[in-house]
Amino acid sequence: MTQQAYLSKEGHSVTREEKRVLAGTLVGTTIEWYDFFIYAQAAGFVLAVLYFEPLGEESDTLAQIVAWASVGISFLFRPLGAVLAGWLGDQFGRKLVLFITLTGMGGATVLIGLLPTYAAWGLAAPILLVVLRIVQGLSAGGEWGGAALLAVEHAPRHKRGLFGMFPQIGVPLGMLLATGFMFGLNAVLTEEQFLEWGWRVPFLFSFVLILVAFFIRWKVEESPVFKEMKERKKESSAPLKELVTTHKKYTFLAALIFAANNAAGYLVIAFFAAYGASELGMSRTETLIASLIGGVGWFIFTMFGGWISDRIGRVRTFQIGYAIIIVWAVPMWFLLDTASLPLFALAIFILTIGLGPSYGPQSALYAEMFPVSIRFSGVSIGYALGSIIGGAFAATIAQAILDTTGQSWLIGVYIGGLAVMSFIAVSMVPKNLQGVNLQDDEEREELRLTDKQKVH
Repeated sequence: MTQQAYLSKEGHSVTREEKRVLAGTLVGTTIEWYDFFIYAQAAGFVLAVLYFEPLGEESDTLAQIVAWASVGISFLFRPLGAVLAGWLGDQFGRKLVLFITLTGMGGATVLIGLLPTYAAWGLAAPILLVVLRIVQGLSAGGEWGGAALLAVEHAPRHKRGLFGMFPQIGVPLGMLLATGFMFGLNAVLTEEQFLEWGWRVPFLFSFVLILVAFFIRWKVEESPVFKEMKERKKESSAPLKELVTTHKKYTFLAALIFAANNAAGYLVIAFFAAYGASELGMSRTETLIASLIGGVGWFIFTMFGGWISDRIGRVRTFQIGYAIIIVWAVPMWFLLDTASLPLFALAIFILTIGLGPSYGPQSALYAEMFPVSIRFSGVSIGYALGSIIGGAFAATIAQAILDTTGQSWLIGVYIGGLAVMSFIAVSMVPKNLQGVNLQDDEEREELRLTDKQKVH
């Protein structure tokens, strides 16, 4: 693909190679996030009982808090996964990185589905569970940055938000796949069957998804566009030291921009369903229906966010999304606490109206924030750090707030506060970076300086 392809503004028709790349990023991220989210949902329903049983004897809620913490611990290893992925890509090529992240995530998921419980193996069971969750975190850290850049860097300037939306919608699609699986099992199995063996089925099914993803990614690797990306990656993955010393401002901003979306997103993914079932007395099937509705909303509004950012600007799109989250973070709890399925689902759906615009444009925004020399490391590590600040322990913090105060709306204060922080952070990104030539660092620096002069 020539440089002219990046510069085209009108009349661009998506090429066959671009379709393959977009399909590869979408399918790959969907399967990776299915693996990641199926654990989060299991943590809300069964892991406290099956793997952290002794803690439940000391406190009714301590085992659940630890189960949520096991979700969050994997986030601590995402930055390491991002660094390792960049180094491996430089040394051995992108194909190996893709297969390692896929095998690591899917393999760990299957092994969790086979892992004996605390009653069978004692303390070894929760230890191995956490180890496998760490493997998932390392794999997730190495996945997103490459998929995001693969989509955005091969988009025409006026469609970067649209192209970059494809790896983003892998998150709600992965959630829908995971939640749909859990819903189906709860609909056909008894409570005893689900606890005994049913919860393992979605984990074991990951083996089938691994085979599908291997096939899809093998086909994408054969594309000339993918090979060009592989060569570009050898130039763009910078050592961590260079990133934090020369571009720490934008790395920090990238982390803060993502934090609130990731925290609110993990409430949608897992916490709301567990909260409805354990605290409000709703059936597990009802809460999963509400989560499915939330996943559909997240999918729709993420697509819209990526598309509209090409028209009104990435920063403005993010600001709109976070403004909605700020306004809705507290009131939504009064709908949730009715324990009425329609109102419970409506509260989650309205939240996704803000989640979409503050997530859909992320790939394009990050790619335009970082120069080519450090772009892969910048977007990957910024994303990973943002997930630590935001989603890593969002469910744990929410559960602790609820157990300490008994007031669910205070969880909304916590999410709203994060959204204010992320709103401020995205507002500090120069708006004139949108549409910058992604291959020309001099143009980016000139635009950045111009924007800084305007501020002063």
